[in-house]
Amino acid sequence: MKVIRASVLGYCMGVKRAVESAEQALLHAGAGTTVYTLGPLIHNPSVLNSLAERGLRILKVEESSSLCKDDVVVIRAHGTTPQIEKTLEKSGACVVDATCPRVHGSQKRAALWSSRGYTVIIAGDKNHGEVTSIAGYAEGNCIVVQSVKEAEAVILPQKAVLLAQTTFSPVEFEKISSLLKKKNPSIEVFNTICNATLDRQNALLSLEPTDGILVIGGKNSANTRRLYETACTLCGHVALIESESEIPDEFFALGTVALTAGASTPDSIIDAVERTLLQGK
Repeated sequence: MKVIRASVLGYCMGVKRAVESAEQALLHAGAGTTVYTLGPLIHNPSVLNSLAERGLRILKVEESSSLCKDDVVVIRAHGTTPQIEKTLEKSGACVVDATCPRVHGSQKRAALWSSRGYTVIIAGDKNHGEVTSIAGYAEGNCIVVQSVKEAEAVILPQKAVLLAQTTFSPVEFEKISSLLKKKNPSIEVFNTICNATLDRQNALLSLEPTDGILVIGGKNSANTRRLYETACTLCGHVALIESESEIPDEFFALGTVALTAGASTPDSIIDAVERTLLQGK
């Protein structure tokens, strides 16, 4: 069997930074200190389980009142709202801000344009932590659209600005942007989609023809799902797996298997998948 890897795959800068922040907090935690992340750190169960075994706990917003001054709370790459940040600071716990710099940029844009009287429109998943955090900086002057169909139904104000979830589909964003520009030619548009998402898509599309493609990553990860959807257009044998234990039996009989991985997938899992394929069932 031959195993090939996409030229770009696995951890992005923002996720790597967040994981390293949590690892450092655990490493330096003293006796009586509990290290938390505000919500699941990343969309990868294997990584979360590994960190949990080392003592990392997930904190719900409503639990912030139970924090102690010796506790540490890591804000994940998705970021959080200004209101929640203030709640954490009032608790007296040590707050480590591991928000992705690109998400910080969108938060600042949302705050700036909202202060100028603009309605902030976010192209993204309403239930995604990043979208919630950016919307919080718009101070209620925000509309979230997940598709062109939803954008069609938006009554667009004269003063409006369009942003995107960093992992949003570039194709869908362009469609939404074009539609809103027709409604309001003066709309301010900022394509805030992270290059990491596009780079992984392009690397997948650049792969040589192969018998099968394994997409490695959390099944609830937006960018991993989009990699899977793209892979399905390229090959007849495609599977989305979270670890080497989930490799479908049929892949061990293929001549060539390509690997790609979402931005929340560490090298250790990618290596394990490749090793398992080469060793055989």
